[in-house]
Amino acid sequence: MPLRIVVLTKPVPDPAAAAERLGPDGRLDRAASPSVINGNDEYVLEAALKLVEAHDGEVTLLSMAPPNGIETMRKGLAMGAHRGVLVTDPALAGSDYGSTIAALVAALGQLEYDLVLAGFDTSDGVGGVIGAAVATKLKLPYLSSAAKIEPDPAAGTVRVRRISPTGFDVLEAPMPALIVGTQLLGEPRYPSLKGIMAARSKEVVTKSLADLGLDGMAVGGSATRTKVTNQEKPPARGATQVVRGTAEDGAKAIAELLASRRLI
Repeated sequence: MPLRIVVLTKPVPDPAAAAERLGPDGRLDRAASPSVINGNDEYVLEAALKLVEAHDGEVTLLSMAPPNGIETMRKGLAMGAHRGVLVTDPALAGSDYGSTIAALVAALGQLEYDLVLAGFDTSDGVGGVIGAAVATKLKLPYLSSAAKIEPDPAAGTVRVRRISPTGFDVLEAPMPALIVGTQLLGEPRYPSLKGIMAARSKEVVTKSLADLGLDGMAVGGSATRTKVTNQEKPPARGATQVVRGTAEDGAKAIAELLASRRLI
């Protein structure tokens, strides 16, 4: 039985490019650096591709982003995803978590899937709440911190090896289910030249708020519940003290410094 997998992906500023900066409105200036697929999303995409290679099936990418998010999505398609769905609308600019969750939930309501995979968090927001919230809204089984994913399409179940403070837990749930993965799922593949060429012809469907049945006044920047009220640079690094000598000399200097500050 083929697997239908939706992978949530997000375009984020390239961590290897110039440092991120905020605009006058307190929002991230996304034009300041090129966008790439969020790193943690690439790990779950790799897991999804391996699963459909083993069980047959299709992988759909789902993003909420500006119109140029299609270009970022092309890398995921070049890696092997079969199609993309981009939720984009001018009213979504400045969305907070609530609006993002509402848009993704509405988009998933128009898709058929056995599994939804999401990265642990994103490099720009670092919230790590989207997967859990989407699962809650859709009333899907939620399996987090996955290091291994083992679906059984015939039985309609999925088993996950989840990282825990004491090692690993093994969880099993009926499908459809939402899984948040970790980097232990495996290193993402590099797109091949053949994959890059094929990505140009793969389908990417765009969805507006109207297409999803959402009110532009109820989601997006006009409905955000959070606002940046101020920003300031961190204080400059203070003077440093370099200790040269043996390990014993270093240990003694550290102990004396901690004692002088009444930390020991």
